[in-house]
Amino acid sequence: MDTVFIDGLELETIIGIYDWEREVKQRVRIDLQMAWDNKPAAQSEDIEKALNYKAVCDRLIDFISGSEFLLVETMAENIADILMSEFSVPWLQLKLAKPTAIPQASGVGVMIERGNK
Repeated sequence: MDTVFIDGLELETIIGIYDWEREVKQRVRIDLQMAWDNKPAAQSEDIEKALNYKAVCDRLIDFISGSEFLLVETMAENIADILMSEFSVPWLQLKLAKPTAIPQASGVGVMIERGNK
């Protein structure tokens, strides 16, 4: 199985459990790997047979920008559900980070893997 990836997609949203986090948008960073059979698209040069990473990004930008979350775990599960149900992604690995949550760290968050590769 091939992999389509998106690295470093950065967006702002309301995320966090503390009062101050509910009042300001914070940046989140997404690194994503998705299983996909690229051979049909490569053979036909037909974008309809490819996993369109622009369409994936547009959907995630729309969803995350218009949502609020308490936990990164919740956001990660919602993203996985969207990708698997709307884009028929059979497997994904998602790293979701809050780059500014802990000043001494370059990022904190979660990494999840869903589906079958």
